[in-house]
Amino acid sequence: MKARRVASAPSMPTDSFTLDRGSFSLFVHRFLPEGEPIGVVQVAHGMAEHAARYARFAGALNEAGYAVYASDHRGHGRSASDASLGHFGDEGGWRAMVGDLCALAEHLRTQHPGKPLTLFAHSMGSFMALDALVHEGPSRWDKVVLSGSDAVGGPMVKVGKQLAKLERMRDGKEGKSALLSFMSFGSFNAAFKPTRTPFDWLSRDEVEVDKYVADPRCGFRITNQSWVDFLDGLYRTGRDGYGGVMPKRLPMFIFAGSRDPVGKAGSGVRKLVEQLREGGLTEVTEKLYPEARHEMLNETNREQVTADVLSFLG
Repeated sequence: MKARRVASAPSMPTDSFTLDRGSFSLFVHRFLPEGEPIGVVQVAHGMAEHAARYARFAGALNEAGYAVYASDHRGHGRSASDASLGHFGDEGGWRAMVGDLCALAEHLRTQHPGKPLTLFAHSMGSFMALDALVHEGPSRWDKVVLSGSDAVGGPMVKVGKQLAKLERMRDGKEGKSALLSFMSFGSFNAAFKPTRTPFDWLSRDEVEVDKYVADPRCGFRITNQSWVDFLDGLYRTGRDGYGGVMPKRLPMFIFAGSRDPVGKAGSGVRKLVEQLREGGLTEVTEKLYPEARHEMLNETNREQVTADVLSFLG
């Protein structure tokens, strides 16, 4: 992909709105370019962070002519109260979050009729995207970008779900298990010793890591019920596979850092790409950025990454 110079300064959202989802209101940041947009990008953020962190990326897309909409998932950002931070819901929270993703896409279609719609999904957001592609019918998006992803499912996920159920029995649905948090994230820093913070695995850029650490809406634990729902979602997607994803020519760009522990230092990303191709998808491209870690939009080479995304958008 040909690189081009992109803006690196943070942007501010044009405004925000909430999307009514029954008893829940999904908070959405809206970033609009000057003039009529050439396309629309929907952003799905990762676990234990929030959509406002994508303002710099949205600014670069705005300069290229794209409208950007970035929502806070259930239990995250401004979609959550202080008390509900990290809690997807008492039951079925993961399915509801995937439903939110699809509902926002449908809303954006009505707001920007005829404009190409791309989903940019990072980490947990990428797993929501994969779930939607497998279980929610033909793709609502014209293109899909997955950042910091991994192959999902398998016996270890099933074991993790059973452990999460035990922790839920021990400490309740809204308990926040230190054991589950450690088993999921505790080993991620091991490859980067000596470390300054518990989150050095996110990026080589110490300033960006420190911003994450200082943000009260980042780095929190999710609840036991949320772990049960999340792991069940991963298991179902891995079990059902990608043979039913339509259309088969859906363009997908999947990228990660070569040292991202979420994607098992590249091996999980390559396995995901292989699974998608085995499912019949013919327009899947991938890229691993040497030595980079998990949050590619906050990495030291983020301008190159943003340029590659813009190139994929066309």
